[in-house]
Amino acid sequence: MSDRLWITDFKYDDGAMLVKKTGHRVPLTLSLAHDIFTWFCFYFFAQTWRTWRRLTGHKRPTIAFYPDKPRPWYFIWPVMHVSGAKLIDDVQTADIVMQFDDSTETDNSVPTVRDGAKLVNFSCDDISKSTVAAAFEEAAGYSLSVDPTTHQGRMVEKSELNAAHDGRILEGPLDTPLPGKTYQRLVDNEIEGGLVEDLRCCIVAGSPVVVFRKRRPLERRFLNENVQVLLDEPRNCYTDDEIAVIERFAASIGLDWGGVDVLRDRQSGRIFIVDANKTDMGPPVALKLAAKLRATRRMAQAFAVAFASKKR
Repeated sequence: MSDRLWITDFKYDDGAMLVKKTGHRVPLTLSLAHDIFTWFCFYFFAQTWRTWRRLTGHKRPTIAFYPDKPRPWYFIWPVMHVSGAKLIDDVQTADIVMQFDDSTETDNSVPTVRDGAKLVNFSCDDISKSTVAAAFEEAAGYSLSVDPTTHQGRMVEKSELNAAHDGRILEGPLDTPLPGKTYQRLVDNEIEGGLVEDLRCCIVAGSPVVVFRKRRPLERRFLNENVQVLLDEPRNCYTDDEIAVIERFAASIGLDWGGVDVLRDRQSGRIFIVDANKTDMGPPVALKLAAKLRATRRMAQAFAVAFASKKR
């Protein structure tokens, strides 16, 4: 689908923009207008990269997406252009074919592809919160999930769905847990200044490449409204053992490319993987433009090495 049509992904709905694919509603506010302006600044540079590749020629393999094509706000969009991969529509002739679907659970049947084509994310068909929690427990050896009918004290209730941002803190035990919800321990990821910090880890070929330190007020911990985002290196954020946990987790759910949300509990010092997204948006709006560009270049370099080596 042409990039010129991506605005049709949204429609106005009673004072908010409705995302047709996921059903999520984004309130129309001044903050949203600011975020859109900030994103367009980054989009301008991404388009410059794309134009430059068209003028100088693509020196790397072709890439196609199935069943959907990413829009410009998805991280893979600028990364593939910077890496030099050429976007085509025909999955049967592409050198790289990436499974791309925003849904929580997906049908990952492999389409007809050419011999030797590299397949990305076709083993990742379920990113529900309960699946993420089970994969994390297997990778780390300790649990994020709790039984809401027996857990004593505070816990977090979340939707199983991708990108719902509807978490809330409850006191357990509960008589009747809600259907479609998952229940997890409350990770104390508070830092100085009354903020909480998420360590968004960006994955290429199943390994961490960059980390976004996403910070927001404690009272808005479950919303995607960051007041500060810093770019960092995985080895500055995690130990070698913790990086191994993240890699085992990615392998368990079949995540070749995407984002993993990691929280560090300040009481125990342990990390907890609370979310995974194979259609990662980014870089975060609150990240400074120069850091957005550095992060994109680093992800593009890793993507090129893993999936898009130069053609002879």
